[in-house]
Amino acid sequence: MTDIRTETVPLVDGSSLRLTVAEPVSPVRGGIVVLHEARGVTDAVRGLVQGLAGDGWLTVAPHLYHRDGADELDGAANDDEVQQQVDRLEGEQVMADTDTAFGWLADHDISADRMGVIGFDLGGSVALLVAAKRRLGAAVTVGGEGVALAPSAGLPPLIEAAPGLTCPWLGIYGESADGTTDPEIGTLRDAASRSEVATDLVVYPRRGHRFDDDPGIAADAWQRTLNWFDSHLR
Repeated sequence: MTDIRTETVPLVDGSSLRLTVAEPVSPVRGGIVVLHEARGVTDAVRGLVQGLAGDGWLTVAPHLYHRDGADELDGAANDDEVQQQVDRLEGEQVMADTDTAFGWLADHDISADRMGVIGFDLGGSVALLVAAKRRLGAAVTVGGEGVALAPSAGLPPLIEAAPGLTCPWLGIYGESADGTTDPEIGTLRDAASRSEVATDLVVYPRRGHRFDDDPGIAADAWQRTLNWFDSHLR
């Protein structure tokens, strides 16, 4: 199994950014930045880093809460406490942290067209925003929040950013448990289609926001993700 480790990179504002990284044991195909969920760099995030490295990608996950001294929120934190942490994120700082992660990949000889970005939940939202502001090879959003309303005070709604996508983008979402699809998802699909790049938005039936608890659907979403990066990071 691919090993993961944590590195620390000093930033110009005097803080230090922690990066969870994993290197493939096989030849490196390219690099992927993993953006964590609202609760931080959880075991699920570390598993995603490890899984992508196992598929041949040099993988790095920046700890976006590092200015608050946090990596992962306490498991006992309620939704309001999690949202308070999310609301402290500032757009410029988030972009600076992701730029540092992309710079780390560049220092390891990964060119921009071979770099991708992926995130779930909060990270999925940030992945789309990054893909609209930076030049890279491909992006994947899994269950990104803040489609019509900003995910935090420091980040814009996804439907505002999606027309400006600069690289191929895959969105993966789930229907509500009652079988209805949030109409905002259709709005996001339309907004992304107005960009000048390839886009796709997949909605899994009756699974809700956390559809990864279904092994079959989780496996399908994972394979779609790998296929997307395989197709576009060349």
